[in-house]
Amino acid sequence: MKINAFSAPEVLAPAGNLEKLKTAIAYGADAVYMSGKQFGLRTFSDNFTHEEMEEGVRYAHERGVKCYCTVNVMAHEDDISRLDEELLFLNRIGMDALIISDAGIFRKVRRIIPDMEIHISTQASVTNSEGCMFWYEQGAKRVVLARELTLAEIVEIRKAIPADLELECFVHGAMCVSYSGRCLLSNYFTGRSANSGSCAQPCRWGYYVVEEKRLEAPLPIQEDERGTYIFNSKDICMISHIPELIAAGVTSFKIEGRIKGAFYAASVTKAYREAVDLYMADPENYAEDPKWQEMLDRTVHREFATGFFYDKPGENAQIFPDKTYHRPAFVVGVVTGYDEEKGCAIVAQRNKMFKGDTLHVLMPGGYCEPIVAEELWDEEMNPIESTPHSEMKYYLKVDKPLPEYSFLSRDGDKDEGIFKSGEQPTQTKR
Repeated sequence: MKINAFSAPEVLAPAGNLEKLKTAIAYGADAVYMSGKQFGLRTFSDNFTHEEMEEGVRYAHERGVKCYCTVNVMAHEDDISRLDEELLFLNRIGMDALIISDAGIFRKVRRIIPDMEIHISTQASVTNSEGCMFWYEQGAKRVVLARELTLAEIVEIRKAIPADLELECFVHGAMCVSYSGRCLLSNYFTGRSANSGSCAQPCRWGYYVVEEKRLEAPLPIQEDERGTYIFNSKDICMISHIPELIAAGVTSFKIEGRIKGAFYAASVTKAYREAVDLYMADPENYAEDPKWQEMLDRTVHREFATGFFYDKPGENAQIFPDKTYHRPAFVVGVVTGYDEEKGCAIVAQRNKMFKGDTLHVLMPGGYCEPIVAEELWDEEMNPIESTPHSEMKYYLKVDKPLPEYSFLSRDGDKDEGIFKSGEQPTQTKR
């Protein structure tokens, strides 16, 4: 593919809470997207109180990172009546842009805080250049294109719109069974509206076929006692297609996953940051680093695919797709500091580990070979054999300093129990 002369794309990382925001920034995000406690589509993420959001925006801006806030619910009348105060707050703290899908919210923003930059959410299902132009003429700065577009279609859209209208695309993370996330299953089954941010993810549940007169005898579509996940989608992973995305004129590479943990945010941000930087430094000699895929494979994910970028629905279908979460990394701690006198990393516990464990290290800059936990001490410097207490601080002897926000993990254990601190799958199997 011929490479066009576009500027470096933005690496846009998810920030489900303040810890994930700081982690994404440490691992190289150009911008982060977040939500308050209302008006966003991820109510099961921790999300931000006003105080946390103000701190997060200040922290990001001090490091040259932009912050975008999702205000992308399909608003009902009571939402509209409560919106003014929230918009004024977001403007006051210096939010860089709002992500919006509802025309009523868009109109309010333009009227109340007219200088605020607006990005059109993927929930608006923009799939063509005319749709892009409509929002551009209303004052939008960026369109987050629907996930259902092919890369070839994105190329044509880019050619047909003004150069100053930015295009954002999801390049990594979960897909939705419904068009641009417009799903009614959750509301039907549980009363929790996906379009108001409370999706129960029924597309991840197991299903059986039942004949109407034989309700006592459900029939699995697949010969599997857990049923078949007939709606379940793979995860997007475009790490092998950075040059094509840049050539298509994508302004911002969006990483899905505000509900996922800080380790996920760190791993995915690091991979795409390094890929973009390497390509922009020397496009002619760019070559994918196998370490990037290794990092991504160690996150909680479903089977990876390229979404709609290259395949139309049905062209790459599988009768029995992989329906489980892959979780090969088991996070045991996050480095919070280094004690030079003791020669130890100071670690916040995330899951139990044992003396003698071999640990993988994910760090903000560069790479580190696996280390062995040969010596461990508790907070009072008493020798310990394991780290059994949730969130305990402990000391780990290391040969050289490990930077803050480094993650320690060991290879995943299938029967290890739940992942703590947000490292668990977003929906357990039923």
